[in-house]
Amino acid sequence: MHPFSSPIIEVAISDAIQKRAQIFAEAVIATVDYSDARQQSRRKICHDHWVSKVGEEAVKLAFERHSRPVQGPDYTIYDAPQKSWEADLYVDGVPLAVKTQTQAMANHFGLSWTFQAGSQKGRRDPILDSPEAWVCFVKYDEAGQTGWVYSPRQVETLRFGEPKLAKLRGFKKVVYADNLLSNF
Repeated sequence: MHPFSSPIIEVAISDAIQKRAQIFAEAVIATVDYSDARQQSRRKICHDHWVSKVGEEAVKLAFERHSRPVQGPDYTIYDAPQKSWEADLYVDGVPLAVKTQTQAMANHFGLSWTFQAGSQKGRRDPILDSPEAWVCFVKYDEAGQTGWVYSPRQVETLRFGEPKLAKLRGFKKVVYADNLLSNF
């Protein structure tokens, strides 16, 4: 996987992409249970799924702008037993995870991206156990319909911190934007 020539690429997110992501989020909400992730609000869970798909689309647009073939995002609605932690996208056949945060959340908590980091038996992003895996980070401004896609990074190069919300510490790990740009 090749990094971008600049640390961040700006992409416009069309109404069609947003609508497709919304349809997905509204359909997937019936198939998820996040009670073990300390999230009970179905509205928040639906919004999070929408934001995630928009972020995946933003990354796809950024790589396609660099003439890289991208497979995904996957809009299939899976039943609980079929769900997996497969990569969000494949770029040149290489698996790529995508993490997205909205501008509104960045204004509230600082620009950062969260990973599930529970015990091996609890909810945990498997990518945390794959140091050579690739991840792209996206900041999405809902009002401006603009995504900022950070150049892909390998997990082993990331600096993880604790969440600002005390109730999430010990269950989640966070990558802060300032740490991404410091070694581009």
